[in-house]
Amino acid sequence: MTRIALVVSDVDGTLLTKDKTLTDGARAAVRRLHEAGIGFTIVSSRPTIGMGFLVAPLAITQPIGAFNGSSIVDPQLKPLEQHLIPAAVAKRCIDMLRERDVDIWLFTNDRWLTRNPDGEYTAHEQHTIKHDPTIVDDFAPYLDQACKIVGASSDAALLQRCEAEMQQLVGRNATAVRSQTYYLDVTPPGHDKGTFVEGIAKRLGVPLENVATIGDMQNDLPMFARSGVSFAMGNASDDVKARATHVTETNEHDGFARAMDTVLQLR
Repeated sequence: MTRIALVVSDVDGTLLTKDKTLTDGARAAVRRLHEAGIGFTIVSSRPTIGMGFLVAPLAITQPIGAFNGSSIVDPQLKPLEQHLIPAAVAKRCIDMLRERDVDIWLFTNDRWLTRNPDGEYTAHEQHTIKHDPTIVDDFAPYLDQACKIVGASSDAALLQRCEAEMQQLVGRNATAVRSQTYYLDVTPPGHDKGTFVEGIAKRLGVPLENVATIGDMQNDLPMFARSGVSFAMGNASDDVKARATHVTETNEHDGFARAMDTVLQLR
């Protein structure tokens, strides 16, 4: 395996356990990376407002990727680069999700908007990002501020079908991919976790072959494709595991920390 100079990690399903806990093992693993002189940062489908609680525990000093990397912020969460979904595309996406009876969220840079405060995943998302939603009557006034649109549903098969339909609907005008079996994310065009990896590697002067990435979902595949080494979590689906160079333990069994031990063995 190639000598690693930078690690880029997904957050949910990877760095955190199912109950959104950062384990002592994960925290210690990142500390060992820092001590070995290996750069570390995170990229997630999470909104900017849902990333800040990880900065201090992981001593992150590099830029962070929010909204699947379409927004890049510094460790104080100040935007360095931000992209939006075109307003007309955002409207079409919302209309389609509404027709499929899927709960809809719209995220701006600093707010989480929903029309349904009692959605089946609303409480879960509050716990996940440690932020409350803003309840609105209509998404129309915010279409020109959309950093991400989410379709949330416990019907995994429905959401998988919606993903394929959404990709056809938006074409090259947005990126549509599931970040969880119950979340379908629509984010700005031309930006994903892979472009974030390319950007941060260039910023730090690290060749892509010396970058390791780790994740568990389809939206992590673009960064697997860019990095020299990739780790799929043990809780990932078989198709995600097949696209990684290594498979580690699940996020409930410190799979992240075990993968970092493999990285550190090269030092």
